[in-house]
Amino acid sequence: MGIFKFFYEIKANASHKRMFKAVMIDNADVLPKASPFIKSIETVQGDGGVGSIKQTNYGDESKYKYMKYRIDHLDHENCASKLTLFEGDVLGDNIESISYDVKFEDSKDGGCVVKFTSEYNTKGDFVLKEVDVNVGKEQSFVLYKAYADYLNANPHVCA
Repeated sequence: MGIFKFFYEIKANASHKRMFKAVMIDNADVLPKASPFIKSIETVQGDGGVGSIKQTNYGDESKYKYMKYRIDHLDHENCASKLTLFEGDVLGDNIESISYDVKFEDSKDGGCVVKFTSEYNTKGDFVLKEVDVNVGKEQSFVLYKAYADYLNANPHVCA
């Protein structure tokens, strides 16, 4: 098994506190409304906090069916979290799990910067290259833009 780390940032035009709440706390309510690719998010185990397991179910427009992840850390004060994706067809045949450290930071223009450190745990001797990760990064950009657009169109949500 190999471990591969990557870092990237996404700029979003919504406040860091609203984005953190929408993405990490109220995602079951917000994401299916913000993205046509997400059918639902359900808590499979736990109360939605640290240690909980959630399942994202993709809509018919997506090539994926579902993914399951565990919430390893939630820091409401600093708008930071850690998640581990451990099951689902999004992992493909060569990835055992992916851990994400996500931090939402305020930016001077009223929006925020979302900083990701992702750690891929691969199966066997598979070597993951950055080009392989770019597809997931692009999907993140689209998803976080959808979150921000939804929040801006609905100022009462996650206020």
